[in-house]
Amino acid sequence: MAEFTLEPSDEQKQVRDWLHGFAADVIRPAAAEWDEREETPWPVIQEAAKLGIYSLDFYAQQYFDPSGLGIPIAMEELFWGDAGIALSIVGTGLAAVGVLANGTDEQIGTWIPQMYGEPDDVKLAAFCSSEPDAGSDVAAMRTRAVYDEAKDEWVLNGTKTWATNGGIAGVHVVVAVVDPDLGSKGHASFIVPPGTPGLSQGQKFKKHGIRASHTAEVVLDGVRVPGACLLGGKDKLDERLARARERAAGGGQGSVKNAAMATFEASRPAVGAMAVGTARAAYEVALDYATTRSQFGRPIIDNQGIAFQLADMRTRIDAARLLVWRASWMATSGKKFESAEGSMSKLFASETAKEVTAQAVQILGGNGFTREYPVERMHRDAAIYTIFEGTSEIQRLVIARTLSGVPIR
Repeated sequence: MAEFTLEPSDEQKQVRDWLHGFAADVIRPAAAEWDEREETPWPVIQEAAKLGIYSLDFYAQQYFDPSGLGIPIAMEELFWGDAGIALSIVGTGLAAVGVLANGTDEQIGTWIPQMYGEPDDVKLAAFCSSEPDAGSDVAAMRTRAVYDEAKDEWVLNGTKTWATNGGIAGVHVVVAVVDPDLGSKGHASFIVPPGTPGLSQGQKFKKHGIRASHTAEVVLDGVRVPGACLLGGKDKLDERLARARERAAGGGQGSVKNAAMATFEASRPAVGAMAVGTARAAYEVALDYATTRSQFGRPIIDNQGIAFQLADMRTRIDAARLLVWRASWMATSGKKFESAEGSMSKLFASETAKEVTAQAVQILGGNGFTREYPVERMHRDAAIYTIFEGTSEIQRLVIARTLSGVPIR
């Protein structure tokens, strides 16, 4: 277990500075254009792949950093550049985490490399969990997976929504119901290989923020995948379902985790780090503006109202980062989130991003409300953090239930 420290190692600092340079030199100059176009920024992703940023090796190095700080440091710097483009670069990672959290060693080795492709042939992956009538309420999921024993195939039918890279990805990771009587305990995750018949893109969403990131519905119509595409394998699934049925028969709540929740638990601190990056970017723009913009013959930072806002913004950003780092270190060190520390980090960082970007717009005044300054875009982007991968309300529910042990409704 790595000793907890607030001082990044020399290697981590080198990675941080390298990513910061990429964010400053490549991502930021392209941010406004791709936000307006509302299209996947393939040239930026390809440049990231050439440099080794968009690659399995890079994310594996960060993911397995013994301090736990590799991923949050990387996420903060990339999202400091621009949230929409950064999400296009890292969106494949959620599908990869889904395989890491639920798959066998063979599945991990087979599918995760295919999610990224090669620098001269970049690929994307998508994690498909939410549905039109089942977002936070995972027990309401309707996408079904039925096992065809004669052919050793699973047949998937349903519609997924809010899928990053949905429909344009090569590999899709799909969460589906295998036993509807068990509610959220009766779910499993499946790999849908590239080119599988029956999978198609539905509606592509035109969004308020993170507009450079592709978000769409994924339609599954009689999609057949080999039995080997069930993450974790059928023996493991049968054992898990049997335990869930025993608990249900005994009237116990149990603690069996479903496939989607295992993925989200692993990724929540990373989302918090993304929010910290956006908040920090907006704060820096506001600080620079406040020190150079003059009104009534003096810089506006001389006004206590502006100065105190900036002080609060910086304090919240640093506090959010500390919560993210703590949760990331705990996860890597194998410590249980006994007080829902992962959800705490995501909740506080997400709310911080919304508040700090709103304050940045206010400090810039009319300029902050225009697209001539990036805080307008940052404010729109920040809205997503309190929504995706568990809304702030769901995070509070998770925290309250964890602290009290009571199934709060």
